[in-house]
Amino acid sequence: MNKLIPIQSIYCSKEDETKLCSFDTEVLSAPTTPLIHPMSRLWLVNEGEGTLLLNNKEYTLKKGALVSVLPWQITDITFVKSTLQFFVMAYYFDNINEIIKTFYNPDSVHLSVMQSMSKTPIIDLEGEELVQVRQMFLQIKKELHAQSHMDVSGTKELSEAHGLSNLYITNKLIEILVSFLRRSRSLPVQEVPAGKSEIFQFLYTHLNEKITLSMLSGMFYMSESAISSYITKTTGLSFFDLLNEMRIGKTINYLLYTDFTLEELSEILGFVDSAHISKVFLARTGMKANDFRKTYQSIGDMCRIKDRQIFYNIVSYIYRNYTEDLQPKNVSEYFRISPKELNRILLFQVEMNFSDYLNYIRVNRASELLLKTDKSILTIALEVGYHSEKTLSRNFIRFRSMTPGSFRKSTCLQA
Repeated sequence: MNKLIPIQSIYCSKEDETKLCSFDTEVLSAPTTPLIHPMSRLWLVNEGEGTLLLNNKEYTLKKGALVSVLPWQITDITFVKSTLQFFVMAYYFDNINEIIKTFYNPDSVHLSVMQSMSKTPIIDLEGEELVQVRQMFLQIKKELHAQSHMDVSGTKELSEAHGLSNLYITNKLIEILVSFLRRSRSLPVQEVPAGKSEIFQFLYTHLNEKITLSMLSGMFYMSESAISSYITKTTGLSFFDLLNEMRIGKTINYLLYTDFTLEELSEILGFVDSAHISKVFLARTGMKANDFRKTYQSIGDMCRIKDRQIFYNIVSYIYRNYTEDLQPKNVSEYFRISPKELNRILLFQVEMNFSDYLNYIRVNRASELLLKTDKSILTIALEVGYHSEKTLSRNFIRFRSMTPGSFRKSTCLQA
């Protein structure tokens, strides 16, 4: 019988909901039990050696290991060879990711931050590189300590000091993440098929879409009942309760660090409307969403992000109309932007260009039809928006590393 896996806090800090990140030091001399992390984390191992199970994949922990735990991943330290001592920094991934793409990327290059950190979640640092990253962790720790002694409810000067302090922490966090990304690019990537534990991360990154058990069934080759049972046995939550828990976590982030209205947030995060988001937020936190914003939103304007609603509308439009003959030109004209701007927005939002995102959606839908129906490959190709079986096969090989026919023969739904 599966044991429930504890879900950690949806806040960076239990003491102060407004904190951009928190810092702690952990010492472990024995294996742990699994944990689900709604909040992203960075670990830096200072001493010891052990084995980490991250989303059911094994990694070696040793001095100099820098670990990236993304939102809703599951960790479990299964073996401790010698006592582990490591820094732990929890932070709002979405906020930092958007700042990197908006303000630290003037040339709008393709930065797949989440994809890169998912594929290579651990890097090993040594020498000067380790010294520099460790120093950045300690600088954030020092700044957080200084911040805890600031009275931001008082004068304008103190409020500005708090804003500058958040800017300092943000810059240091981004320095660490950029170091991580640069180092990970030099490492080989092992492609591993999606497993059960990655269902949570998929849900988290697709909250603005209409997520159904049927969609997940096609993605993870499990029956709808098997997925629903896995979620409940792992978290103690139903499928819809888990979605709401994830949405509330993101809502808190947006309320703290953006100026989106509740109506805008309801569409971005997949709620029915502003009344729905208010009801769920009140039930989960005991506080109205607007009251939460008024009470806790204290970060200065220089740190806030105000995306345009068009970003989310474009992603939703492609997702809902993938069967049509979508082209960059006609989608750009529909939203009155240039094809170049369309690609820039998609790279920002989903870390894929127009062609990759459209084909990704079509291949996922084709996978579901291959497993759940007896329709011919040509019929499926036409149904998901392709003009020929050959085009489906070409894209299927890109995303699944096999032909549609091989996929149908070798893959079955887990009951």
